[in-house]
Amino acid sequence: MIAKEQGIDHIQEGSDEILYKIDVPANRYDLLCLEGLVTGLLVFLGKIPIPVYKTVKPKNVERIEMTKACLQIRGHIIAAILRDVTITQTAYDSFIDLQDKLHQNIGRKRTLVSIGTHDLDTIKGPFIYDAMLPKNIKFKPLNQDKEYTGEEIMDLYANHSQLKQYLPIIKNSPVYPIIYDKNGVILSLPPIVNGDHSKITLNTKNIFIECTATNITKAKIALDTLVCAFSKYCSRMHQVEIVEVVYPNTKKFDSPDLKYRIEKINSKHATNYIGINQSPEEVAQLLTKMSLQTELKGNDELHVQVSPSRHDIIHACDIYEDIAIAYGYNKIKKTVPKTPSIGKELPLNKLTDQLREVMASACFTEALTFSLCSKEDIAEKLGHNIMNLPVVHILNPKTAEFQVGRTTLLPGILRTIAANRKLPLPIKLFEISDVILRDTMLEVGARNERHLCVVYYNKIARFEFVHGVLDRIMHVLKVSWNYNKDDTGYYLRSFKDPTFFLSRCAEIVSYGKVIGKIGTHHPEVLSKFGLSIPCTSFEINIEPFL
Repeated sequence: MIAKEQGIDHIQEGSDEILYKIDVPANRYDLLCLEGLVTGLLVFLGKIPIPVYKTVKPKNVERIEMTKACLQIRGHIIAAILRDVTITQTAYDSFIDLQDKLHQNIGRKRTLVSIGTHDLDTIKGPFIYDAMLPKNIKFKPLNQDKEYTGEEIMDLYANHSQLKQYLPIIKNSPVYPIIYDKNGVILSLPPIVNGDHSKITLNTKNIFIECTATNITKAKIALDTLVCAFSKYCSRMHQVEIVEVVYPNTKKFDSPDLKYRIEKINSKHATNYIGINQSPEEVAQLLTKMSLQTELKGNDELHVQVSPSRHDIIHACDIYEDIAIAYGYNKIKKTVPKTPSIGKELPLNKLTDQLREVMASACFTEALTFSLCSKEDIAEKLGHNIMNLPVVHILNPKTAEFQVGRTTLLPGILRTIAANRKLPLPIKLFEISDVILRDTMLEVGARNERHLCVVYYNKIARFEFVHGVLDRIMHVLKVSWNYNKDDTGYYLRSFKDPTFFLSRCAEIVSYGKVIGKIGTHHPEVLSKFGLSIPCTSFEINIEPFL
């Protein structure tokens, strides 16, 4: 690793310690911690049976109630309890690390889900999930030595390396969400920080876990993943205590549910889909290795039991994927697809590549610009009214640079030249790409059109130079010059366009149809793009030549 990053000369400075890199699929949340990874490997190797997760509801069940005020900021909450746990420093670090990973991926940096964990023996239920004015919130945040109000907490963590990124989630809200117990002790200010009073230590025996969220489905996945992974440290392994959740509309439910479900698949269909030859019994064994308890029901039908730790199993194809993984991708024989057709290059793309070679041989450099641009670039800077153009608008543009789809390649190339004005003259650029045109006759309301745009930028506007490039393009396309200006060949026809000089602009007509424009650009247009010397260009639609 050091040789790759720093060079062979630094190998002596390295360590002999072996490091293993494990790639975990993005949807396998159960493998994000060492506990889940080890359990999965031991089941795969047949060293332990598949864990069975259970919920326990005691007589005096803990309860958490949500107020109506929470509906305006983070409108969902669920919870769970891990009883009589024994954790080491390594397990504690893994516990915190898994929370952080769940926050980053499925929680989308705590915007969708935020997890809080507390020492249950330091607090007393029932718990209240409420939303209050920032100035009315006052508690001691985790690892702090004094109390702060909600407003002061925002200032406290404004420059914090880890927590500052989460402040905007609630900072501009009129109320902040908080969770407190029967005695008014604040447990947490989600999704920012927990309270110091209920922090977990290595001596903690009972852990209270709460998840606040804007998406209840994501919250359930995060909570199930966390309790399934760390319930192994409970005295009664894989048992989780239920918490009663009460919503403001009097809705009540138990959390977590840790439900198992049965998915039915056909083993023959699965093996044909993957391309392997396995009996139903062998397929069942493969799925069992992947922590999916499977039972054969006859006629190739398999009943697959999906545990609450496997939220990645959504469809039968996810089960097929696990069969392939357990069988081994490298053991699957490679075969030629049984399709009646043979793939080949699209004619339009083939023509595009051929024209690229022609332009490169003419000493032009290809540019690749964005297909989105600003309204100003596509209309005002070119002297046009945007209302008269077939423009496709972006509904909610994130930036002024990407407001509409380009209807011409010219603005992008002019901006490219403006960014490279220090290069030696002349600057000769071209681009062959799609433009986006509004078309109400089509179902999607728009269409793509492949254009070629050629721009020549020099101290002298050489119209004849660009005209010569156009002649070369037409010669390659086997379209001859038409002196009679009829429907055969191609010719130029005088045209008025505010983008160009009045007497130095023409339409390019091929077989009676206008396919583009050629001309010397007006100084006002060039100045709007930050250019100060003459520029000549042409742009054509190449699709008619297919």
